[in-house]
Amino acid sequence: MTSTRLPGKVMKPLCGKPMLWHIITRLGYAKQLDKIIIATTDREEDKVIANLAEEMGVVFYCGSSEDVLDRYYQTAKTFNVDTIVRITADCPLIDPVVVDKIITYYQTKKCDYASNTIKPTMPDGLDTEVLSFQTLEKAWKEAKKLSEREHVTPYICNHPESFKVENYAGDVDLSGMRWTVDTQKDFEFVKKVFAELYCATRIFYMEDIIKLLNKAPELLEINKGTARNEGYQQSLLKDK
Repeated sequence: MTSTRLPGKVMKPLCGKPMLWHIITRLGYAKQLDKIIIATTDREEDKVIANLAEEMGVVFYCGSSEDVLDRYYQTAKTFNVDTIVRITADCPLIDPVVVDKIITYYQTKKCDYASNTIKPTMPDGLDTEVLSFQTLEKAWKEAKKLSEREHVTPYICNHPESFKVENYAGDVDLSGMRWTVDTQKDFEFVKKVFAELYCATRIFYMEDIIKLLNKAPELLEINKGTARNEGYQQSLLKDK
């Protein structure tokens, strides 16, 4: 709720429901997820997130707002999770089919960590990371830099000598598209997509969004120009 660029974004309404509600609902269609867990903070402002989780019957953990790596580790430990699938709460267009593909890729490669984010080919906003609890625990024990505590997985990607890391690539490079929500312009883009595609009885998928954007390419202009992973870049500056 204390996002610096767009405060309260996870609870902003899309078609009458909070953005986080849509993320949880869409992930419910992923066939390879056993459980959805919300890893939020112990700040007073974030009680609204815990309340939404309770309303939806989703378990949650409240931990550190600054040390997100510790929050993830404590969440996984509390709920005895052996494989973590990390989705961030600014991705209301997350596609459960993409999530399932990357989980399968992780299992096939028998690696420590797999994602579609190392060399992105998918739109920003479909980011999915899969890692073992052992990998998370090693990162939790060894990561020291602020950027590696605040963003959970950079330590893993920065140490290929210690972890087997694999990148999932799509057939077509769509990495120039921005479907995540960090700014008001991002939210306006997502609102337009939901206005066109949302249906209360079923979800829409990546292919549906691509078809919409092919018909209405002007939508891409709404939030054009924002750098990918801007928050992580700011953390790197703090490291220095």
